[in-house]
Amino acid sequence: MLRKGENHDAFIAGSDGLLKAKSTNLRGNQAVAKKPGTSKKKGKRLPYMERRAQILEKATELFSEYGLTAQTRALAADCGISQRLLYRFFPTKEDLLREVYDTAILGPFQAVWFAELSDRSRPMHDRLCDFYNEYLDAVLVRRWLRLFLYSSLAEADMAPSYISSIITKLMETIVAEAAHERGRPLNVKPEAIHEIGWIIHGAISHYGIRRHIYHASQVIPQEQVVEMHVSLFLSGFDAMIAQYAKIEA
Repeated sequence: MLRKGENHDAFIAGSDGLLKAKSTNLRGNQAVAKKPGTSKKKGKRLPYMERRAQILEKATELFSEYGLTAQTRALAADCGISQRLLYRFFPTKEDLLREVYDTAILGPFQAVWFAELSDRSRPMHDRLCDFYNEYLDAVLVRRWLRLFLYSSLAEADMAPSYISSIITKLMETIVAEAAHERGRPLNVKPEAIHEIGWIIHGAISHYGIRRHIYHASQVIPQEQVVEMHVSLFLSGFDAMIAQYAKIEA
């Protein structure tokens, strides 16, 4: 607005200068806003193997909390990288899930447990108690159980693969060692051996589910619960073998 006594030409010149100054500032602000890295937080640049390990760790957390249908877009954002960069490490979601299975499902199982379960210099009761206490501490933890259960609900091949590659051999080892200690021949079909093994493994696995998924069964110490299941399994072992032998006769 032209003030009283102000020269009209001076007012126009001053207005033009003000508009030019505002225009310059606006362009400067837009340039800053468009400058890469100023409007979107980017993750720290990491060596290849370190970034890969980070993605796997974050993926395991994501899938164990939200299921296998969780989007890789959310995973990339959590890692502070673009989805395009994520695909450089894992070209497809199936590749990522396969690696999660190898590291998070198979990884915690220790091959030495088979040797320890087969150590006939020790009573089978002690071997089973030691194994299942270690198995509960290393494998049947919250994240592992949630990931395993989610994969089962999604009908993915994680659970069947784990059972066929690990649990089947575990069942055969436990039943064979228990039978040897009692001097009993295993004159039953392999399917029967697996079912006998599931009597104890299923009980221990469900105990882990009750603790970490249902948040129950946390009063009695774990060692006592394991010993109870082991003692029950071994005391009824002869009856189970006899029952299956009778069915197959």
